[in-house]
Amino acid sequence: HVQLVESGGGSVQAGGSLRLSCTASGYTYSYCMGWFRQAPEKEREGVASIDSDGTTRYVDSVKGRFTISQDSFELYLVMSNLKPEDTAMYYCAAVSASAADCQRAALKSAYFNHWGQGTQVTVS
Repeated sequence: HVQLVESGGGSVQAGGSLRLSCTASGYTYSYCMGWFRQAPEKEREGVASIDSDGTTRYVDSVKGRFTISQDSFELYLVMSNLKPEDTAMYYCAAVSASAADCQRAALKSAYFNHWGQGTQVTVS
């Protein structure tokens, strides 16, 4: 049973930085991992993903500002130069998938079947 637990959210001023962490447990096969976010009254949006080969993918709005990385069973999202429009609940997600399938998923939330509870990021 895959479990994902996020941490690291908080409130920060525009231009600041935060690092989100996601502790994963319960899986042994190659996984596609991702970060998603959802602001009030908006659809969930894929932010970044990383496949089992370490290849990363980002939504255009965060390129150059956010970095996704993985270390064993910890997934990270380092967010720099934060903007008010980055304010959202951020979710860690996972799905058992090859590297190629992870790339084809193209940050679509429907592709991921394991989700954390979320951590709030507020930028003012």
